[in-house]
Amino acid sequence: MKNNSQETSNLKLKDNNETEIDTIIVGSGVGGLASAICLARTGQRVLVLEQHDVPGGWCHSFYLNGYRFTPGVHYVGLLDKGQSTSELYKGLGIANDIAFFRMNTKGYEHCWIGDERFDFPANFEKLCHSLSQRFPKEKKNIVKYLTMVHTVSRQIQLIPKIKGFWDHVTIPFRTKYMGKYALFSLKRVINWYLKDPLLKTILNMQYGDHGLPPGKASFPLHCAVMDHYFDGGFYPMGGGGAIVKAMTNVIKKHGSEVRTSQNVKRILLEGEKKKRAIGVELENGEQIFAKRIISNADPGKTYLDMVGRDNISNALSKKLDKTKYSCTSLMLFLTVDMDLRKAGLDSGNIWMMPKNGDMDEQFAEMQRIDIEQGDEFAGLFISCTTLKDPISFDGRYHTIEVITYINYQAFERFKDEDKERSSEYLQFKEKLIQKFINSLEKVVPKISKHIVHKELGTPITNKYYINSTNGCVYGTEKSLRHIGPLAYKPKSEIENLYLCGASISSHGVAGASYSGVQTAAIILKCRQDDLIAPDANINQDVRIYDAEDSSDYPDWMLRKIEVKKARLTTDSKRPSSNSL
Repeated sequence: MKNNSQETSNLKLKDNNETEIDTIIVGSGVGGLASAICLARTGQRVLVLEQHDVPGGWCHSFYLNGYRFTPGVHYVGLLDKGQSTSELYKGLGIANDIAFFRMNTKGYEHCWIGDERFDFPANFEKLCHSLSQRFPKEKKNIVKYLTMVHTVSRQIQLIPKIKGFWDHVTIPFRTKYMGKYALFSLKRVINWYLKDPLLKTILNMQYGDHGLPPGKASFPLHCAVMDHYFDGGFYPMGGGGAIVKAMTNVIKKHGSEVRTSQNVKRILLEGEKKKRAIGVELENGEQIFAKRIISNADPGKTYLDMVGRDNISNALSKKLDKTKYSCTSLMLFLTVDMDLRKAGLDSGNIWMMPKNGDMDEQFAEMQRIDIEQGDEFAGLFISCTTLKDPISFDGRYHTIEVITYINYQAFERFKDEDKERSSEYLQFKEKLIQKFINSLEKVVPKISKHIVHKELGTPITNKYYINSTNGCVYGTEKSLRHIGPLAYKPKSEIENLYLCGASISSHGVAGASYSGVQTAAIILKCRQDDLIAPDANINQDVRIYDAEDSSDYPDWMLRKIEVKKARLTTDSKRPSSNSL
């Protein structure tokens, strides 16, 4: 991607030749970019500042030896016509500029639990049927439980759509099941409905999408995650970076700008008793002023690092001290010279745990500080991006992303590492890479003999590139004390300072994007849906292709695939990569 910090500003100038900025957005995750689109389309001049050298936050893509990886996008749900993510992209004006591959409909998620296997089909009724066949004694309970999951999720989605007086009166009745289960954990509710331990493990497996074990995970939040994928998973053509590119292009189209390599040191304030945000100061000392600021950084980075504890209330200071952040991660990025489809992989994700058992205990094992101990990891998420995105496959080399969640304290001693990593840090990484490969061999035997490039992303990597507190992957911990009415609000106690992103409304690609729309709606004093109503004059649809079947691929796509394969035979050079 082009480094926008080197470009001449696209912002329009006032008559006195001073740049007038309405809104500065700190951070270019999809939440910040969604806010920028919504504000720029109303005529505001928006400046997005990103500390990394490419925009996108967790959604950005990068290359190792010429092969693309996306650390934070592994699938998106609800993309079929009329569904919420599809409507979001249409409303943001990017639907025609992005395309997705539908992951394996017979198993967009594969559960590997010891020797047990289960595939999640991309259909609610088929999931009920498949589970009922596997667990016939639990058939009625399965249908009741999954129906309740679907109901609670849809009731959550009603809340932002409240319009007038009558909606406010009836909403408690229309969301009664969400309210009934609002304060209960996933573990507690699923135990009320189901008895079979393996069945519960299968249905809890997607806890990895919010990073908390069933005993701590909010049941309504888990409902939202499961329901998001009931109709299957989709992977963006071109990786997460393709979504980011489409969003930044719309921002530029409306006269606003995204600048990279712009590290915000602090948010500028004025006023004594009542503080007001007036701009930002960059690491290089440059000050940029605006009518308002939106922070797409997490609350700790926003209030403690950029605003300063002296400028916030005692109540907010105490809340920040009590705030817990989600777990962090290890991500192994592999390029392999191997026929992975022949080895049994497809476009579906794999959730892997070595044996069936208490998932809270398994998560505790993953959070051990001495993570170098043992030969294998307690849980893995495995994704083959070249099978999810066939247009990226060159006919020979596949790319794989393997993830496990860990405790940041395991890397505490490396917190001061700069980009030139120490030998101790690199040796520690090598031990962990081998542990990953030991686990991966259980899924793809002899894969270690076919690895042509490997690199490990750590919590230190996350902090360096994403600038998240302790390298967290989901913002604030998604426990009961950090979601819903207890979450951080889009409008801060400081005048003209707002927040958006995974810690504010919801996490994930779609959730964070909707958060950005919500924040923009508060600024513009309108409803969220008002900002993402599709333009009736423009026909927009997200293009969707089947990752498992190329028969419906258009000619341009088939030609691109052939060109990519042909290039491999004529060009043996690979760009070098920097250590993570």
